Amino acid sequence: MTTDLGLLEWLGGMLDIPVKWDGELGTAEARELTVRDELIQGLLKIRTKAGRAQFTLNRAQADYARRCTKRNIVLKARQVGITTYIAARFFMQTITRRGTLSVQVAHDRESAEEIFGIVKRFWERLPVSIRTGALRTSYCNARQMVFPGLDSEYCVTAADENAGRGWTVQNLHCSEVARWGRGGEEALASLRAAVVPGGEIVLESSPNGAGGLFYEEWQRAAETGYTRHFFPWWFEASYKKKRGTTFSAFTTEERDMMLQHGLSGDQIAWRRMQWKSLRALAAQEFSEDAVSCFRSSGECVFDQGAVEWAMKAASEPVETRDNHRLMIWLPPQAGREYVMGVDPAGGGTDGDYSCAQMIDRRLGTQCAELLGHYPPRELAQKVVDLGKEYNFALAAVEKNNHGHAVLAYLRMKEYPNVFAQKGQDGWLTSAVSRPAMIENLASALVEEAGLFRSPRLLSECRTFVRFGDGKTGAAPGTHDDCVIALAIAWAVRMAEAGRGSRVELGWESFGGN
Repeated sequence: MTTDLGLLEWLGGMLDIPVKWDGELGTAEARELTVRDELIQGLLKIRTKAGRAQFTLNRAQADYARRCTKRNIVLKARQVGITTYIAARFFMQTITRRGTLSVQVAHDRESAEEIFGIVKRFWERLPVSIRTGALRTSYCNARQMVFPGLDSEYCVTAADENAGRGWTVQNLHCSEVARWGRGGEEALASLRAAVVPGGEIVLESSPNGAGGLFYEEWQRAAETGYTRHFFPWWFEASYKKKRGTTFSAFTTEERDMMLQHGLSGDQIAWRRMQWKSLRALAAQEFSEDAVSCFRSSGECVFDQGAVEWAMKAASEPVETRDNHRLMIWLPPQAGREYVMGVDPAGGGTDGDYSCAQMIDRRLGTQCAELLGHYPPRELAQKVVDLGKEYNFALAAVEKNNHGHAVLAYLRMKEYPNVFAQKGQDGWLTSAVSRPAMIENLASALVEEAGLFRSPRLLSECRTFVRFGDGKTGAAPGTHDDCVIALAIAWAVRMAEAGRGSRVELGWESFGGN
């Protein structure tokens, strides 16, 4: 037994060593996997639709294995095998590394039972000599498996606000986060706090509407340092259907998909069947891209066709700064004038963001976007720095709430080009001005979608809705800071503000009463 334990721990030190492995993964190229994945495929067994089988990595699993980091967020179509792979990955780390606690957290008890069944099957199908020796368990029920020889433990539980309390976790997998119920945010915070420095975290889910905990985590991935993984339905090889004699000709959309993603006619036939059955829910249940799979609730204010077109046409920023909080698509050019719309917030890590949108005054093109949890003083300094860089852009700061503090700091820093209305610095968003500025921006998006570059902005456009009382705003669980900041910039631009060191503009000149 001592020899077996030593061998397991020796393997534990080699898990991350890369090896070349060539498999049927949808491409002919060899993919670089690790010793861990070789052990998974050599030792573990799973239950497939055809019965028990040796674990063989599929396309999604191999792609995740190749790209994963210590912090991961996974958006996926249904049943592409990611939960099973993460269970295998964590199981292998638990049985080869002393003192390891691996935790998988499901959205409900039934799902937790299913995941634990996968893990228990891994152990039950190991060679008898290992199960009764080095990997003898002292406790193996109630979704918990303890290996006293290694002082390691594997636990599968359901999400609740007390999850993770008192634990020291090396590997954490939060499954179907989009479906975590009330208290999900508190549960996730508690679990994250339990993970040791250098531990592995995976947040994984299929989409469940444009809003909520998982949607927010996905949108903030670059800011929080999480690696994004997206797996569409065609990563699952079984999603195909033989074409019958009544199969009609491929549509233009289908031909484009076949060309872009290498799909077969049988895969398109399967897609037709699912889309006919699930209708509007199909894009959510069997995701095809990381944008449209998040369905909006309520009446969208912005034309979704224009938003989708802009999303596809959007280019990567030429420069990012401040951990992706500042994105630049068009650097400043000498002689050009710019307008910067600013939507301030309080600066706490929860709640709204502060946002500044820089646009070209003549063209209206989005040039740069600043988005982060900045307190008023820090935001003011960011506005000054960005404004100076863009030829002392006209800074139009929303003066509602925290905007007064930002404007006060701008005066202290003697920024020379602050927008003013009726003799007072700042832009007032009111019951009169807000509908007009939002409709103005919505019209611009339809007519000139190519002017808008930011995926963060366009994601907010998808979830900016009209409520039953006629008011507009972010759908529950989403944000509208980028939208409001850009709407302010466009409102000021359309009013032909921006000339001189200080511009006087009454709301009347923008069409108000």
